[in-house]
Amino acid sequence: MLDTPGPGQLFSAPYAPDDSELAARLLAMPPLSAEQNARIDRTATRLIEAVRAEDGGFGGVEDMLREFALSTKEGLALMVMAEALLRVPDAATADRFIEDKLGQGDFAHHRTKSSALLVNASAWALGLSARVIQPGETPLGTVGLIAKRIGLPAVRTATRQAMRLMGNHFVLGENIDAAIARAADDDGPTHHHRYSFDMLGEGARTAADAARYFESYAAAIEAIGRTADNRAHPDRPGISVKLSALHPRYEALSRTRVMAELVPLTLDLARRAMAHNMNFTIDAEEADRLELSLDVIGAVFADPSLTGWEGFGLAVQAYQKRAEAVIDHVHALAERHDRRMMLRLVKGAYWDTEVKRAQERGLDGYPVFTRKAMTDLNYIACARKLLGLRPRIFPQFATHNALSVATISELAGDDTSFEFQRLHGMGDALYAQLHADKPDVACRIYAPVGSHRDLLAYLVRRLLENGANSSFVAQAADDSIPVAALLQRPEQIIAAPDQARNARLPLPHELYLPRINSKGVEFGARAALDALLTSVDDAVRPSNSVKEASENDAAIAVALARTGFAFWSRTTADTRAIALERAANLLEHRMPRFIALLQTEGGKTIDDAVSEVREAIDFCRYYAIEGRRLFGDGLPLPGPTGESNTLRLRGRGVMVAISPWNFPLAIFLGQIAACLMAGNAVVAKPAEQTPRIAAEAVALLHEAGIPDSALHLVQGDGRIGAALVAHDNIAGVVFTGSTNVARSINRTLAAKDGPIVPLIAETGGINVMIVDATALPEQVADDVVTSAFRSAGQRCSALRLLFVQDDVADRMIEIIAGAAAELKVGDPRDPATQVGPVIDAKAKERLDAHIARMKATARVHFAGEAPASGHFVAPHIFELENAEQLTEEVFGPILHVVRYKAADFEHVLQSIATSGYGLTLGIHSRIDDTVDTTIERLAVGNVYVNRNMIGAVVGVQPFGGHGLSGTGPKAGGPHYLPRLATEQTVTINTAAAGGNVGLMTEE
Repeated sequence: MLDTPGPGQLFSAPYAPDDSELAARLLAMPPLSAEQNARIDRTATRLIEAVRAEDGGFGGVEDMLREFALSTKEGLALMVMAEALLRVPDAATADRFIEDKLGQGDFAHHRTKSSALLVNASAWALGLSARVIQPGETPLGTVGLIAKRIGLPAVRTATRQAMRLMGNHFVLGENIDAAIARAADDDGPTHHHRYSFDMLGEGARTAADAARYFESYAAAIEAIGRTADNRAHPDRPGISVKLSALHPRYEALSRTRVMAELVPLTLDLARRAMAHNMNFTIDAEEADRLELSLDVIGAVFADPSLTGWEGFGLAVQAYQKRAEAVIDHVHALAERHDRRMMLRLVKGAYWDTEVKRAQERGLDGYPVFTRKAMTDLNYIACARKLLGLRPRIFPQFATHNALSVATISELAGDDTSFEFQRLHGMGDALYAQLHADKPDVACRIYAPVGSHRDLLAYLVRRLLENGANSSFVAQAADDSIPVAALLQRPEQIIAAPDQARNARLPLPHELYLPRINSKGVEFGARAALDALLTSVDDAVRPSNSVKEASENDAAIAVALARTGFAFWSRTTADTRAIALERAANLLEHRMPRFIALLQTEGGKTIDDAVSEVREAIDFCRYYAIEGRRLFGDGLPLPGPTGESNTLRLRGRGVMVAISPWNFPLAIFLGQIAACLMAGNAVVAKPAEQTPRIAAEAVALLHEAGIPDSALHLVQGDGRIGAALVAHDNIAGVVFTGSTNVARSINRTLAAKDGPIVPLIAETGGINVMIVDATALPEQVADDVVTSAFRSAGQRCSALRLLFVQDDVADRMIEIIAGAAAELKVGDPRDPATQVGPVIDAKAKERLDAHIARMKATARVHFAGEAPASGHFVAPHIFELENAEQLTEEVFGPILHVVRYKAADFEHVLQSIATSGYGLTLGIHSRIDDTVDTTIERLAVGNVYVNRNMIGAVVGVQPFGGHGLSGTGPKAGGPHYLPRLATEQTVTINTAAAGGNVGLMTEE
């Protein structure tokens, strides 16, 4: 039986510590002597000059960056083409894609600056293509049609060849045997290379993907071991293994499952590597997976069967603030088991992803440094630590930074018990010069192995990583930058602790200033997750029954609210805003209690519950800020002298807010907060399925300073809602729910003889996603599964109908279905659950009936299994013959798929437009013209491109649709509050008292 790390052996370090505190410690490192710095300068200068002197030959990343900088349109177009082109199977889409990208840059007039064969060949092919496809022309156009008919196949061939040429250079081989053979050819008696082979590919989304990657790793280990010579460690070939490729749910919330399933697989591979005495390196993952990775590594490394083997290792990212803590943890692990470990120190390749995730999560800070100089400084600090931990740790320094190489060489002195590492296709000239200077210092080549489809996504990441203006690789390739500038030490650039953070990059909580971003929880931080789960478990769940109101109670609530309106409407905007901000703070403080309510009454998973509480907080803060702006002193308007004109907003009266059960806190509070901020009194009627959440929320608003007279809660079913809508003394209705109920409300309001009052309705829709052949299958799978099945499909914005281009449909549907099969359906209080119950027995009955009909009339791609007891409906995927078969919204975890041919894209747009719905739309395409055309043609409220289509953020993606999907204006947007108010223009004759003194005193 495998041992898992005990409590005292688990990794623990602050997830996103303060930059200035870390900088103070790093800047306090003992400085090097003047003699040492002089030697570093001389070494680094030789290395930089070697890079710049290399011109000719085949070329490398440095040459590509010199030729097509990412700051140019050509560079960006090249990056997008490299990422997507070779996976496009059909000619028509490839032609549109090439035309789209080549039209964005001036490839036709591009003069090559390099004599490298790779760059010249690529530039020539792209230039040839650009001359045939001119900007503004399309394969469907009439201008140049004959030329295109003749020229497009040649264009396609030339562009694909340019992409393959680049890919072949940066990837060692399309399979492990080819890579080993090429590595052997590159080796020689005068310069022996060490290799670590990396099997390319995205993380596994399906069990089949994970099994395929496992077999790929196992076969590679056997092939590498079979052809390896008899050299001793560390001079042995190696393989790099990505844990996320071996498990389809490699995430912190699935830790129990991951440890049970992934540890044995990883141990199996480690034993195979040990049998050949190979190096075996666990690759670095994103920051939120770090603790989980170290748990897996700890469990595998502790197995007694690996005793005596010195080839086990892992990668550590210096841009992560926890890098030094990881090194200490790994060293303690090696000490505990009395074994040597290898540790590859890298700087990190997913900085932009880490930053975005921290912002989306609403964390206190970033888990990575936000200035490159801080990463460089931390890299050297980690290098010092690693050199000092020899021989227990064998350091491996992966870098293409000449200054870092020179510094480490100086720190290491004459002890060569370490190695440098470089990427295949990069750093050739730099390390050739280092070998000439120090032939005893080893360098290992990190060699990607994979198909053209996989390799170009890898290439793009390398270009992004090394092509940014701040990248040393990009600067070293730029002759206009003085060498002296490249020798500036990171500690000189940072200078002081308060300069450690990028001041232009706001902290996550400052992202939406003046609104404070709501605080979230990083589930990958064990301490934060455990604290949250404990607080939720300890939260008191109200058990008292909720009294339903009668129609008479509803009438009394309206009457009392009319009285309360007289007072509340006269309070200042600032007073109202302060109350909402106080409510937001109370919500944030009581998040665990509301999570507990959302789980028990609303069936929310932990992820959904946290997101909903945060959305409710954001609504309160956003409307408070908007209210101060709109309901303050009024808007001054121009006019003649001696006259003032002001446009003011004021409350309408009593607003009825009717909210749904699927967002029983966020939508409920959002409606109420907006109405209150606009100066209205509110009678709130929540969904009958979630009364306790509503009661708790209203009590919190009262505690925050909203008078009882201004906010009234009326519990009950649809009859109570109808009675409120029909009351003569209401000033408007805010409603979220079904289209049929919205129609009924509209008819009731229209039939009344009193004032014409507004209805703001947000209803559902048959939400669509369009996927063409340029889309990345793994990204599509992630976004489709999230959009269709998160929240058990019970979101207004959830994906209902997926259009997939026929040429790629089989692979797309396969990976989506495989990913859906990995979702856990069950108790939402279990953190590992991804799909909780539907809201009640009626909902389950309707969905089960629809599933039965689909099984009889549609093609079943996936039918999940749900627990027998409870209101559970498992994810299902059905393929329809055409979109017209889906005539209404199906509110649950059921996805419908329709294939389309590229030539029929216009029909796809037409079928979406004629449905009458217009709430959310997803588009997955790398062709900008396809995206622009789709957005222009379809009047849909929220359009999401190359991402999922749920989770609209307040003030960022204001939410609401058109047609059958709602009236507008959008909730959480700048036009929402004015719709809840009346306008008043005040004109004052300021000269009435005897003349315009101000005018007469002007010169």
